[in-house]
Amino acid sequence: MQHTDSDAPSSPDKDRNFVTALARGLELLRAFDAGEEYLGNAELSSRTGIPRPTVSRLTYTLTQLGYLQHNTHLEKYRLGPGVLALGYRYLGNMGIREIARPHLQRFAEVTDCNVSLGSADRNDIVYLETCHGSGPLIIRLDVGSRLPIATSAIGRAWLCGLPTDRRRQVLVELAKHHANDWPTLEAGIQRSLDDYAEYGFCFSEQDWQRDISAVAMPLVLEGGAEVMAINCGGSSVRLDHDRLVNNLGPRLKEVAAQIKQELAPKPRIVR
Repeated sequence: MQHTDSDAPSSPDKDRNFVTALARGLELLRAFDAGEEYLGNAELSSRTGIPRPTVSRLTYTLTQLGYLQHNTHLEKYRLGPGVLALGYRYLGNMGIREIARPHLQRFAEVTDCNVSLGSADRNDIVYLETCHGSGPLIIRLDVGSRLPIATSAIGRAWLCGLPTDRRRQVLVELAKHHANDWPTLEAGIQRSLDDYAEYGFCFSEQDWQRDISAVAMPLVLEGGAEVMAINCGGSSVRLDHDRLVNNLGPRLKEVAAQIKQELAPKPRIVR
């Protein structure tokens, strides 16, 4: 996956408060994709567009701080324990995971599907919690897995939960990111918006992967201040259109309602 400075959420040319050195250091950490252990300075420079001399200084600094580890034999770097510590602190501060997990796990067990909670990070949805059924599954994704917003059910569900102005901004960013593929992807997103308007959830039938289908819906929290999404996915052989629309979708809506009910502020009792 190519990571470039143009993917960054802001720019020093537009905001004088933007700290370029900090942004570049974080871009290096983002350059590591799932399943990749080691990257060298040349690879990091190519992926981020950051000049190699600057990359060398940044990797040295990040290594000293514990966010990267240097393999002297390979002359390459891998993510260090500092990154893991930040991730655990973030997840540990999210009370919604503790509330959502039992509901997701029960649903995963009765459907024998992968059921997950996710939040957006740039052009992807990142799984914050994921639960599996006990039977043989075709898909086993874990916390930290990334799915593209444009093609996955959970990504499109997240889009459905956004306020109109924010959704419009995200679609512009996705169009820029996907370039030539965008007309086809935009049509799929529009279908999901229509499905959400009709059913209250959306679904993906072999769009993300040929043998995977899923149903998903947004979790709009704190009056719209926070938008997440939940999904239920598995083999497209098992999850045909009828089951997605008439079984899993309505049941997923019930799960979402239960989670939101537990998250709702409890009324104070005045004595």
